[in-house]
Amino acid sequence: MTEAASDSSACFTELDQLAVNTIRTLAIDAVQKANSGHPGMPMGAAAMAHVLFSRHLRFCPSDPSWFDRDRFILSAGHGSMLLYSLLHLSGYEVSVDDLKDFRQWGSVTPGHPERGLTPGVEVTTGPLGQGFANGVGMAAAEAFLAHTFNRPGRELVNHFTYAIVSDGDLMEGVSAEAASLAGHLGLGKLVYLYDDNHITIEGPTALAFSEDVGHRFSSYGWHVLQVTDGNDFELLHQAVCRAKEVLDRPSLVMVRTRIAYGSPNKEDSADAHGAPLGVEEVRLTKRALGWDEEAEFLVPEEVRALYRQAAERGATAREAWQAGVAVYEQEYPQEAAQFMRAVAGELPEGWANALPVFDPNDKALATRVASGKVLNAIAPLIPTLVGGSADLGPSNNTTLKPTDEWLPGTFQRRFRGGRNFHFGVREHGMGGLLNGMAQHGGVFPYGGTFLVFSDYMRPSIRLAALSSAHVVYVFTHDSIGLGEDGPTHQPIEHLASLRAIPDLVVIRPSDANEVSVAWRVALEEVRGPCALVLTRQSVPTFDRATGLGPAEDLVRGAYVMAEAAGEGPDVILIGTGSEVSVALEARALLAEEGVRARVVAMPSFELFEMQQREYRESVFPPDVEARVSVEAASTFGWERYVGLKGRTVGIDRFGASAPAERLYVEFGITAERVAAEAQVALAGIRG
Repeated sequence: MTEAASDSSACFTELDQLAVNTIRTLAIDAVQKANSGHPGMPMGAAAMAHVLFSRHLRFCPSDPSWFDRDRFILSAGHGSMLLYSLLHLSGYEVSVDDLKDFRQWGSVTPGHPERGLTPGVEVTTGPLGQGFANGVGMAAAEAFLAHTFNRPGRELVNHFTYAIVSDGDLMEGVSAEAASLAGHLGLGKLVYLYDDNHITIEGPTALAFSEDVGHRFSSYGWHVLQVTDGNDFELLHQAVCRAKEVLDRPSLVMVRTRIAYGSPNKEDSADAHGAPLGVEEVRLTKRALGWDEEAEFLVPEEVRALYRQAAERGATAREAWQAGVAVYEQEYPQEAAQFMRAVAGELPEGWANALPVFDPNDKALATRVASGKVLNAIAPLIPTLVGGSADLGPSNNTTLKPTDEWLPGTFQRRFRGGRNFHFGVREHGMGGLLNGMAQHGGVFPYGGTFLVFSDYMRPSIRLAALSSAHVVYVFTHDSIGLGEDGPTHQPIEHLASLRAIPDLVVIRPSDANEVSVAWRVALEEVRGPCALVLTRQSVPTFDRATGLGPAEDLVRGAYVMAEAAGEGPDVILIGTGSEVSVALEARALLAEEGVRARVVAMPSFELFEMQQREYRESVFPPDVEARVSVEAASTFGWERYVGLKGRTVGIDRFGASAPAERLYVEFGITAERVAAEAQVALAGIRG
């Protein structure tokens, strides 16, 4: 651990202090006007943010999506007015009026930064630790793309990922997972500024946080520096310079700051964390900073000019990059075409032709195994498909073969072109990294674990949905069908829980051919996160030529798998995943009793709800009220489709340890049970 020393000048002047005080006063004015927000963090961290934006960060407000820009993440998202002030000053489409609308309905300046809403916001932050993990994913994507596409003298990808992180970020477990992996991988173009203000909501961090952060990160394999005065421009500048020079490991710059700096009565106080300063304290703070006490949202023109210079440097760098791309296109046309498709988030033409078609005459196949076959069939055509598992690759079938690995090591250059990413036993960290990789762009990331462990990464899944991050989750061992590992590993409530997340598409395919279609949907048709939910146990591959519905209809979310004989159905049986075969068996039993049953395969609630009403009613005719759902999971949520007169076959208790076949019998996930429930539903309707 080293302390930054001021051994050269970056020509800081009084204008820089004016700029920092502009950031501070914009933040306190916006929070005061909204009567809501977090003024303390922006006031304390303003100097480090100013040094980063005015001297180091490469950005281009006229083209916010310029691919080789540096990425900046405000992981301490509660201090959002720090970021909004900087975006405004830097020339992004964030106006003074937008700052005045802070935290208001319809504003582009919400309480916490949201990607896709505010120009210049790279990732959605607020839940602490998430931005930290996202940055690691961004740095990983940068390293992978640089290795894949850069050529001697022709660098298409060469940028840094920066973040401002807080005490709270470092307390959250997800940051520990991500930091450990970042150090292991030696992600040298990752620089985090730690806003070490010693304050949390409840009071001093000493109430609950006494670890040696510097040594902790050193042990992770990070390069650690200290800046003892968070208002010393030269020390801050030199620290960032030194961090950028160390390219074999990530850097943490520990900056000692003071929350609510400049406030006579609230500096170093938890009172300033999450509440406006108050009208009188705002006045006193402006007086202490040498500011016009009566002015609100004041931005001196010379401060705008200073930030215009930074934006102009970014625009110049962008033009140079574009010129380099043009030369690269001439020298490496095939690689250039691949790169431009990747940057645009487009899949190679004809990639879906490689999707395998599975023969129903082959032996039964677990859908997790089918997924692995699909991945390895399409990977050669999609060179930026990258991912792995939280130490469950052989079980999740997420390993690409043959391909290279992201190799381990300590403080040395690593080979970073491998497409198999070993996340380790770090589900939450994996989720955060996947979000960062997706939002960096240029890659199609996926990650796997057991469905039951989706709980460990749920906050990251939720933010992926909120951010429309194009991530594919491979969740295997999806039911009591995993057998003897017992209730600790058998998911019950997890499907219902994932389905409750807005904008997350959950797909539970019923056989190998549905898996193939599901991967196409996940990569090509879903623009946000998609969860593939797959079996451990083998399931039959349906012979669609016998009159069963085509696997391609998975894209509709639900479809008629088998029609009732005769004029129309008496009852509708609805199954997902491995239970579709159970519903088909029940249909045959009911036919023997003279009951006409339609079987509906329903791999995805979300895809089904996207369909037109006419189609939905063709699958579930309103006049057929006798309906039975069957799914080896919680019955919660199925009332939407079975209605008040329908029945549900599922599991509303925890599982048990036993062979899968025995468990299905004991829990009543059988054709006989489904047929019996269908008769009950019919009896209730017929009176």
